[in-house]
Amino acid sequence: MDFPAWDPVLFDIPGLPFDIRWYGLMYVVGFVAAQWILVRLARVGFFPVKPEVAPDLIFYCVFGVMLGGRTGYALFYDQSLLDPREFVQVWKGGLAFHGGLMGVAVAIALFCRKHKLGWLCVADSCAFAVTPGIFAVRFANFINGELYGRVTSKDTPFAMQFPTDLQASRLFGLPPGLTMRDRELCVQVAFGKRSLVDVQPALSQADGLGRPIDWAAVAPRLDWAKVSADTLPNGDPTVPFRHPSQLYEGIGEGLVLGLVLWALYTLTRGRPWRLGTSTAVFLLGYAAIRWSLEFVRQPDDHLGTDVFLGMTMGQTLSVGLFLFGLAVLAAGRIQPAPR
Repeated sequence: MDFPAWDPVLFDIPGLPFDIRWYGLMYVVGFVAAQWILVRLARVGFFPVKPEVAPDLIFYCVFGVMLGGRTGYALFYDQSLLDPREFVQVWKGGLAFHGGLMGVAVAIALFCRKHKLGWLCVADSCAFAVTPGIFAVRFANFINGELYGRVTSKDTPFAMQFPTDLQASRLFGLPPGLTMRDRELCVQVAFGKRSLVDVQPALSQADGLGRPIDWAAVAPRLDWAKVSADTLPNGDPTVPFRHPSQLYEGIGEGLVLGLVLWALYTLTRGRPWRLGTSTAVFLLGYAAIRWSLEFVRQPDDHLGTDVFLGMTMGQTLSVGLFLFGLAVLAAGRIQPAPR
């Protein structure tokens, strides 16, 4: 497969430190889809609130996802974000799913306290609502070229070369200390989507060491066709083929898990579920899928593949999530009240 090289920025906003990005848009899509699902579940009585109250839960969850996701990323992946000045700069990226899920759990608890509801019955409805957002955000991860997979053979189905790969940056000859937007614009030039003349006003004029950047000297190396060739004339290793693990995760954690939940709901519509059943199915299913796909997802360089008992950070957190899913399942059996 060929990487599509869509610009991660939909609209540039001059003078502001952030732009309208695919990544942010996909969060909006996820929240809108979640609200639609919650309202429909409220109408049929699965979500035990009036339909006009259901969107209030989204308000709580927006803050839960953002604060929890950012906190989780800071704790598990990048402790430099614990600095409040860095923590608030969410436009630079850095949200962790497991942290976001913990934030949502807290948001549900606050919603339940206000409306005097049980946590499990509200969490059951959220389990259906969250999967479209997972699918959408993983798609945005793919557009950004981030969270790509491990190196594999060129003959592997769906394998592709990512221009965001560290080896691609070396072959492009990019100066050190560039901003994320600098690198994105360089990729656009390398793929022929935009010209250097058009993007140069938006590029940094100095590198991370304060030295002026000669973009005219960099321009000849911004050629994806040459960088991704099977063999390079100077003997440098080419950009490796990798698994598009973002797409695997979007399909597995979002689409497939969502269809499983929908099928279970449809097949058991005439019989009341035990409290916590859909929550447990989501937690156990997500944990199992994420744990398995970590074998083809590139681990964070600074964390490696042995965070705990030979597992990556994603696998370690997924084991904890699996145990929590079992606890929710057990709690539902203790409280088997019909809806």
